[in-house]
Amino acid sequence: MLSVWQFTPLASMLTRHEELRTSEAATGTIVQGKCRALLCSLARKGTNMLRQAIKKIPGAKRTAQLLGLATPDERQFLLEMLPKRSIGAEIGVHVGDFSQLILEYVRPKELHLIDPWEHQGAATHERALFGGVAGDQATMDARYGGVRARFDRQIRAGSMVVHRACSGPTLAQFPDEYLDWIYIDGNHLYEGVMEDLELSLKKVKSGGFITGDDYGRKGWWDDGVRKAVDEFAAQKRADLLVTRNFQFIFRRF
Repeated sequence: MLSVWQFTPLASMLTRHEELRTSEAATGTIVQGKCRALLCSLARKGTNMLRQAIKKIPGAKRTAQLLGLATPDERQFLLEMLPKRSIGAEIGVHVGDFSQLILEYVRPKELHLIDPWEHQGAATHERALFGGVAGDQATMDARYGGVRARFDRQIRAGSMVVHRACSGPTLAQFPDEYLDWIYIDGNHLYEGVMEDLELSLKKVKSGGFITGDDYGRKGWWDDGVRKAVDEFAAQKRADLLVTRNFQFIFRRF
């Protein structure tokens, strides 16, 4: 039987042992937590580095989507409908993001980018990308310069032509039935969309596509895209194939 003087040190040792075990467990938990945080941080950095690397290779957007690093573009189905190695035109270029997708998906033989890159200061365009959102002409000039720099290789190769002008006079310069398709994403007001549709009907080949953006999407344009497209469809001069994901696609008879 242990005496009191023997028991007291033993109890103290047991207490100290338990304190050490508790401290070690707490330390282990902290270390594990820090390791997990470090691994998560490295994973995020690795993913970001992979995203940046993917952007530098041809077909970047599609590669990122296949690897689960980017969500499909709402216009992907439309891009997959356009014929490869075709001749096409994009009206309304902004900074060239959709132009890049066209290159990756369609690989056009000849791509015409049409945009005046002209600031519009009227109250009607206060919320437009080329109006109040842009701020001033200097911003529009910078966008134009950015597009030319972004696609310098294609421009020098002659597979891309950048037209800094409004769609009306630019399309008028093309021979009739010259283009395989046109994508309309310029002036969203009813009058502007209707003018682009009318001109496209002349410039797109029989069996070609007249397509565009923002059908049914709410915006500063007072539903001008939907109104023009619906009226054009009612005239039965082209076959309205689909309206989906705010896109519209006509096939010319």
